[in-house]
Amino acid sequence: MARDRNSEDFTTPLRRLLVAVGIVALLAVFLVWRIDSPRVERFRLAVIDRVVPNFDWAMAPVTGVIGLVNDFRSYQALSEQNSDLRRELQQMKAWKEAALQLEQENARLLELNNVQLDPQLTYITGVVMTDSGSPFRQSVLLNVGKRDGIEDGWPAMDGIGLVGRISGMADQTSRVILLTDTSSRIPVTIQPSGQKAILAGDNTLNPPIEFLENPDAVRPGDRVVSSGDGGVFPADLLVGQVALGSDRRLRVRLSADFERLEFLRILRARPHEVITDPGGLLATEPARFGPILPASAQATDG
Repeated sequence: MARDRNSEDFTTPLRRLLVAVGIVALLAVFLVWRIDSPRVERFRLAVIDRVVPNFDWAMAPVTGVIGLVNDFRSYQALSEQNSDLRRELQQMKAWKEAALQLEQENARLLELNNVQLDPQLTYITGVVMTDSGSPFRQSVLLNVGKRDGIEDGWPAMDGIGLVGRISGMADQTSRVILLTDTSSRIPVTIQPSGQKAILAGDNTLNPPIEFLENPDAVRPGDRVVSSGDGGVFPADLLVGQVALGSDRRLRVRLSADFERLEFLRILRARPHEVITDPGGLLATEPARFGPILPASAQATDG
């Protein structure tokens, strides 16, 4: 116990002395480094030249920490750059989608100019302004109307297939009832079998076929065109292809792109000429050998 007490009495003053010396040394270093004098500046440089090179090993951890900090900052810069590149890539994808839409629009316009129809059919191209489609009505509005000579009942097509018919007009606008509308009923012909049927709209993109003469003669993939019966539409306008629905009913996969209706071609479908005098179609020829006598008269003459 006495030894412990003597050691404590010896170490405590020594510890206090060392702390005091350390504080004085730090104050001296602080004062030396704060004094603005050429002589003190030369002294500071001499101390740095003598001490710092010998403490490279002590600066290694500090250098490593500084390197880690720089690497972390570089990582942050790379992360921000990566985020910017992802944002630019997303914008490029949007531009790519816009370019694809323009390409498809250009292709549809080219098809509008190149589709071969009946040479007697002329057309007016209109732009779809609004789509008033709803669960109960499927129609679109065009920027052409009475001033352009539009008449009720004229068929409307996109670059490929039949879309609908004109139903209602104003001076500058007109409404097109789509084939998918529940009020739409058009006569069609299914090729190559030549079966006649009615395409009935049901507010879906694949309307069903009704009143088919012989369903066994129709196969999925058969071509469906307008029949021209009843003077509703001109004949041989492409409608779509036969498909078998999930309800096992024969339906038509419409050729027109109803999800992107931007330009429609209105065909000037003039009514067919009504034949009032069928007998006038047959030309009469004069008799070459005189009138034909009955058999009894010929026997009497003989």
